[in-house]
Amino acid sequence: REEGVLTRLVRGQRLLFTLVFFGLLSAISVTVSFLLRFVVLENVHRHVELGEPPLLAAYRGAREVGFAVVATTLVLIAVFVPITFLEGQVGRLFAEFAVALTAAVVFSSIVALTLSPVLASFLLSKHSYVDPPEGAMVAGYQRSLQYLFKRPVLGLLGLLLVFLVIGWGWQQLPREFAPHEDRGAFFMLINAPQGASFSYMASHIDEIEQRLMPLVEQGEIESLLLRAPRSMGAPDYSEALAIIILPHWDSGRRHADAIIVDVRQRLADVTGVMVIPIMPQGLGGGGMGRPIQFVLGGPDYESLAQWRDIVLAEAANYPGIVGMDHNYYETKPQLRIVIDSVRAGDLGVPIVVISQALETLLGSKVVTTFSDRGEEYDVILEGEVGAYRAPQDITQLQVRSQRSGELVSLANLVKIEEFADAAALNRSNRMRSITFEANLAEGYSLGEVLDYLDQLARDQLPVEAVVDYQGESREYRESGDSVIVIFVLSLVVVYLILAALFESFVHPFIIILGVPFALAGALLSLWVAGGTVNIYTQVAMIMLVGLAAKNGILIVEFANQLRDRGYTFDQAVMTAAKQRVRPILMTGLTTVLGAVPLIMASGAGAETRTVIGWVIFGGVGMSVLLTLWLIPLLYSALARRTRSPEQRSKDLLRHEKASMETKL
Repeated sequence: REEGVLTRLVRGQRLLFTLVFFGLLSAISVTVSFLLRFVVLENVHRHVELGEPPLLAAYRGAREVGFAVVATTLVLIAVFVPITFLEGQVGRLFAEFAVALTAAVVFSSIVALTLSPVLASFLLSKHSYVDPPEGAMVAGYQRSLQYLFKRPVLGLLGLLLVFLVIGWGWQQLPREFAPHEDRGAFFMLINAPQGASFSYMASHIDEIEQRLMPLVEQGEIESLLLRAPRSMGAPDYSEALAIIILPHWDSGRRHADAIIVDVRQRLADVTGVMVIPIMPQGLGGGGMGRPIQFVLGGPDYESLAQWRDIVLAEAANYPGIVGMDHNYYETKPQLRIVIDSVRAGDLGVPIVVISQALETLLGSKVVTTFSDRGEEYDVILEGEVGAYRAPQDITQLQVRSQRSGELVSLANLVKIEEFADAAALNRSNRMRSITFEANLAEGYSLGEVLDYLDQLARDQLPVEAVVDYQGESREYRESGDSVIVIFVLSLVVVYLILAALFESFVHPFIIILGVPFALAGALLSLWVAGGTVNIYTQVAMIMLVGLAAKNGILIVEFANQLRDRGYTFDQAVMTAAKQRVRPILMTGLTTVLGAVPLIMASGAGAETRTVIGWVIFGGVGMSVLLTLWLIPLLYSALARRTRSPEQRSKDLLRHEKASMETKL
């Protein structure tokens, strides 16, 4: 029964996590797929409002933004594809995320450049009005942009402030591998002294059950199951397990973290056993592993035991660690039977006879079988239960001398040594090791605690001490580095693609400078919401690279078009910014509003959806606001001496024509 409950619980949590994640994936895919179609439809609508026939407006509008749509599509693909190179659990999880979003963007761009203009030519009609609020907004935006162009120092200060916000937020926000979710159930590990009997553990389990029954009666706990021993294999009654299933998220109960704190307080003064509540998570170590799994490796277990005591003493004074435990206790009661081989030989008792006697009377031994009515049964010899309760009772055993045939007491042949030792000698990466496990205190992140333990090892332990991690701690350390590498790689790939499309190194640089705006907004929103930097928020920040670059592409590419049409540089910049206000605001507002349901999420997996929602909400929101002012300013400051691809093509043709005429 217990195995069935545990199996259903684990499978149910995995299924729930999968459904929540792919529901989140679908929401983001739908939002992203709308953006490119909005850009095309808005530009077609603008041409219709200018008085052009719908068919001509559809053709010119789609052609005018076609380059921007293609560039944005390639940028988004360049951002998502590197995510598939993430390793470990993170890579397996987000590979589908990247592939699904890439497919959504590709199909959306195809529809935006083909079906959307055709439908617009049939469905849109000529309008001769301009919405007054929109006209006033655009006029106010144009005046503010002119004011900023006259004072470029303000824009540079704003850009510097953005980078300062990024540095401050990256240092101040707590870090963890994944948001701590309410999984609807949690475990309790119950540890007694090594060698404890079943009756000893049973009495403490009864006490724990009595203390938790009020929570069951109050409806805070739906099901409470306690079992000893903990494992399904060989019985070890020094370890027990409690499985606590909570009511449904919609029942109005408290968050699981609050219930765990309550349980910990109710069991704080239980003596004789250590009770460790654990909330299993979808990512990381999984199972019943605690988030903090800190490994110390060394040359021998004697040194490791000394270092263990130092770590335990220092960690006891750190408030971020709760219930630290380790896997090297020299408390396992053991007996060592030393046979006096010389005396045994003198008395004619072979050592194998002594070994077989101890095996049979203290354990059991199958000596033969017998058949009865077609069934075969084993004949098992074993000592009388309860006859050997103390080590001294072993000396009462007698074996027969093969020389004289008389019985000889083991008291004359063996010496019994009692000692305590570790139940297991563990290794990590082929090195002798001790693993520390602990929970996080409320208000502390995994990154903070691991940084503290690393610093403790550097300050208090000798240089030969090796530090490593397991479970969620290992995933946190490895995934954090890999996501940063993927983020840098995405920026480089995006820049190279834009450089090839724009045939310039300056225009892509201006567009890439819009990415910090989104990062600053994402970090600020996480700080306001009390969020953390984790694997989900970091992947969402990678996605912001493409979303933020889109706004810069719309302004820079249209400014280049206007310069090709004969506009002066200042006129091209101002006109491009003015005419791209509406599509930038429309797509930005759509994305921001699409993130609101994620922010307001509740129930299963809400913690994961919320942090991604805040990253998109703050990142896209600030990117839209700052792009409208700083991208035109940066274009005005950096691109004045550049030429568009079309201008370079014309100059190249003119140069080739002049060269041919000179040769002729």
